[in-house]
Amino acid sequence: MKNIVLTGIKPTGQIHLGNYIGAIKPALKLAENDEDQAAYFIADYHGLTKIHDRETFRTLTYGVAATWLALGLDPEKVIFYRQSNVPEIFELNWILACFTPKGLMNRAHAYKGIVDSNKLAGKDIDDGVNMGLFTYPILMAADILAFQANMVPVGKDQIQHVEIARDIAESFNHQYGETFVLPEYIVDDDTSILPGLDGRKMSKSYHNTIPLFEEPTKLQKLINKIKTDSLPPEAPKDTETSILFTLYKEFASVEETEEMRKRYENGVGWGEVKKELFYVMNRFLEEPRKKYNELMANPEQIDAILAKGAEKARARTLPTLEEVRKQLGVSR
Repeated sequence: MKNIVLTGIKPTGQIHLGNYIGAIKPALKLAENDEDQAAYFIADYHGLTKIHDRETFRTLTYGVAATWLALGLDPEKVIFYRQSNVPEIFELNWILACFTPKGLMNRAHAYKGIVDSNKLAGKDIDDGVNMGLFTYPILMAADILAFQANMVPVGKDQIQHVEIARDIAESFNHQYGETFVLPEYIVDDDTSILPGLDGRKMSKSYHNTIPLFEEPTKLQKLINKIKTDSLPPEAPKDTETSILFTLYKEFASVEETEEMRKRYENGVGWGEVKKELFYVMNRFLEEPRKKYNELMANPEQIDAILAKGAEKARARTLPTLEEVRKQLGVSR
């Protein structure tokens, strides 16, 4: 059997450039590899840790699905599904929870981050923490282990998620024998943390993102807001520290990128760079934006694609769960 490469995105906000460059673009490249079986999912139930408004939850979930499809993901070649359509994941989630020490969850980065923030603010350490947020690394482990995924592409700040999945799998395997494949993480060293409009990491939490499918007029305005230094146009500029150049090279051709690099060396005004950045970004996004809007206007089309994908997903997850039940002594 082919190796399984698993990628998921949580619907907690509009997909922005940081999501595309840091996660979606590298993941789409993996789909081009016929030697592995790529699986992509919308982690909608993970989104419940933050989103409790029905319409927001629904819209954001469809938005993630439409983004993948608009950017060229072929559901015929990959396994493309919605997490909530695969019930085996959630049964496995409970089973894995019974093999997970609470101390392991205490050490999860997301939970520790909230605890540290609450301590600084003089609040109760668990203020704002629901049990879904506290235990979501277990559900993430279920996502991975239900598929017997061999490889999980992640950012450097998400390596711990895969390590936790391995720890839980090893605990189960120690008790019942080699049941789960131990997943490995894949980190693209060429992918850096994308700065936002204000120079900080592009994040929905900082309200400094550029939505991926923003309309051209608004896209131009957001690009014009990107923070730059006060160097005069004639001064040479450093491509390595330039937010504008980081974005430009993701959408421009190799030839265009090299030409822009030379212009940086010889001196170019930030206004001119922003104009060129808008041009290459809008050129690339024009067709995906159109397809995205068409899909969002026809959610039943998305549902049909995801339902078909769920059938393919369950063909993978049900045998895993049946083996786990067998090991546990659960009869059906």
